[in-house]
Amino acid sequence: MQYRAPRWLPGGHAQTIWPALFSRQHAGPPPDWTRERWATPDGDFIDVDFLAGAPAGAPLFVLFHGLEGDRTSHSSVAFASIARERGWAMALPHFRGCSGELNLAPRAYHSGDFEEVGWILQRLRERHGAPLLAAGVSLGGNALLRWAEEAGSTASHTAHAVCSVCSPIDLAAAGAAIDRGFNKQVYARRFLRTMVPKALRKLQQHPGLFDGDRLRRATTIYEFDNLFTAPLHGFKGTDDYWARAAAKPHLHRIRIPALVLNARNDPFVPGDSLPHTAEVGSYVTLWQPGHGGHVGFPAGRLPGHLLTMPRQVCDWLWRQR
Repeated sequence: MQYRAPRWLPGGHAQTIWPALFSRQHAGPPPDWTRERWATPDGDFIDVDFLAGAPAGAPLFVLFHGLEGDRTSHSSVAFASIARERGWAMALPHFRGCSGELNLAPRAYHSGDFEEVGWILQRLRERHGAPLLAAGVSLGGNALLRWAEEAGSTASHTAHAVCSVCSPIDLAAAGAAIDRGFNKQVYARRFLRTMVPKALRKLQQHPGLFDGDRLRRATTIYEFDNLFTAPLHGFKGTDDYWARAAAKPHLHRIRIPALVLNARNDPFVPGDSLPHTAEVGSYVTLWQPGHGGHVGFPAGRLPGHLLTMPRQVCDWLWRQR
């Protein structure tokens, strides 16, 4: 990836926080969406948003959002702007509970939710019929890579290429990073501010599902995952969840073109935890620019814009079809 951070915004924290709050996210008017509700095989539902106005037969771009993300996330808006610019169709599936309405089942979503990702992609492929390209941001990117790893050579029946953007592919390293120091006070606290109330609403739906008093006292992502995410999704605890859900150990199993993009100054994903070329296999391309923060990559003059990274990602995906 050809990326150089603007001189007016140095450092990983600034390149993470400023773009999310202040940089321009789209060219032209904001993206317009239409929503579909899909019934899941286990009796629950997900909401899938489609970019309005795509021409018939257009290539389909699928974006999986990050932790507590949705269609209004800065990365979702920026990717939608690029998809619209290219005349692509775009689908943005919301992980369970992230579309503004609590899902029904005694589960939510997690970093290794590859079965859900696979079901979504297969359904989109069956109805669309045009080239399908997929990307995932942060948590969504790890889950997308896990799908490609599990699907192996059959992944090409569904998607032409995939990309993860700033994904915590070593979940243990990323989890330890976000739970200490400045990261804990700013990022972990921000995530917990929405995750804990949502989990407590889930407890109202399903009394006895977990210990609500302990969850209310959680101050780290590790504690939250240990009390909620791990047990609700079949893991023994946080350590088991982070080990089994991480994409990094299985990248060599991928059999479709896959781009793994991580800025080396990402506050969430330590640079020394990122894979080397020898670890990933011939289908995987690593882009590890020195700067960009966590899903930031601002460009241009103050206040900057967020279109450079999505444009380069979409360029790469299109070349693989």
